[in-house]
Amino acid sequence: MTILQLIQKPQLRGAEMFATQLSNELTGLGHEVMVVALFPGASELPCKGTFIRLDRPIGKRWFDYEGWKALANLIKIHHVDVVQCNAGDTLKFAVFSQLFCGWKVPIIARNASMVSAYIQNPLIKWLNRWLYSRTQAIVSVSHLAAKDLNQLFPETKVKTTVIPIGINQQPFTSVAWKNTPPTAFQIVHVGGFSFEKNHHGLLSIFEQWLKRCPDSHLHLIGDGPMRAEIEQAVAKNNLTDTISFYGFSKDALHYMHQADVVVLPSIIEGLPGVVLEAMYAKTPVIAYNVGGISEVIQNGATGYLVEKGDEQGFVEALEKVYKNDQDEMIKNAYDLVVEHYTNPVLAQHFVGVYSKVLK
Repeated sequence: MTILQLIQKPQLRGAEMFATQLSNELTGLGHEVMVVALFPGASELPCKGTFIRLDRPIGKRWFDYEGWKALANLIKIHHVDVVQCNAGDTLKFAVFSQLFCGWKVPIIARNASMVSAYIQNPLIKWLNRWLYSRTQAIVSVSHLAAKDLNQLFPETKVKTTVIPIGINQQPFTSVAWKNTPPTAFQIVHVGGFSFEKNHHGLLSIFEQWLKRCPDSHLHLIGDGPMRAEIEQAVAKNNLTDTISFYGFSKDALHYMHQADVVVLPSIIEGLPGVVLEAMYAKTPVIAYNVGGISEVIQNGATGYLVEKGDEQGFVEALEKVYKNDQDEMIKNAYDLVVEHYTNPVLAQHFVGVYSKVLK
C-alpha cells in the first residue's frame, strides 16, 4: 500500500522522529511511504524514502487553501491509500484538505499525549471532536493517553487502538561532554524547552541534588521556545558551571548511553520515546508518574517512578542511582524495550490498522 505520513515540520522532536522511523520500517516491509512536512524547519530527519517539504506559512494554517490543494494533489498523483497525521496541526490540515478538495482516502490520527491537558476551551473542544469524527482510526501512544482521549470524546473509543512509540536498535558511539570532566556524575535530560517538560522544576531538583553531590553536571539536550528563559534562570541561580545546553542533537541516544542517569520530570506526557531510549541505552531513568510512563517504568524494577511534583522524592531517587548497583534494573528495562518496543515490531501493528480501515 501507499502511505502518507503527515508531520508538522522537519524537527528533531518525538512525533516527527517516530513518524520518520516508522516510515523507514514500513518501506522495508515493501510499502511505498512518503513523509510530508507542512511547515518550514531546519532539521534533517533520517528519512530513507520520499521526503516532501510543503513549506506552508504557519500563520495561514486556518485558511491555507493552496496548502490543502497541494496535499490533495500529492494524494492523487501518488495514489495514496492512507494518510496518517502525526501531532501538531496535521489532523486539522488533513481534514480541511479532504473537506475542501474532496479526496476520500482514510485518515488515521496518532494521539501522542494527554489531550485533555491542552483542550480546555469549549470551542477548541468542539473543533477537536469534529476533527476526530472525520478519522477512520486513532492510534494512541499509551493506554492512559487512550483513556484520556476516550473520556474527553467517548465516541472515539470504538476506533482507538494503542500502539506505543518505539526505538531503533543501533550501536553506540562515544560523544564528548561539554564543560565537565568525565568523572562527574552525569545527569542527562532530553526534551524540547516547553512548559510540559518542566525545566524549572528540573532546575529546582538539580539545585537540591547539588547539596548532596556537588560533583554533578546536568546536560540539557533539546531546544524550544523556553530555552532563553531557562538559560536566564540558570545564570540567575549561579548554575552556569554545572549545567550545559546542547540544543537539538542527533547524538542524544549516545549521550544517554554515557550518562549515569536520565531524568524526565515532565508534568504532561503520552509515552515519551526518551524513556524507552534510556532503557535501551542501559542507563537508569527517573521520571514523574504522568501519562503512560508507568506502563514501562515499574518503580524499582525498570526505573524509578516519582509522583508528579515530588521534588524530594526525585532527589531521593537520584541518591539511589548514585549509591547503589543498578545492574538488575538496567537488564530488566533493556529486555522489556527490546522485546516489546522496537520499531520493526510496532510497524507490523500499524500495518494491521491500515489494513483494517481499507477493508
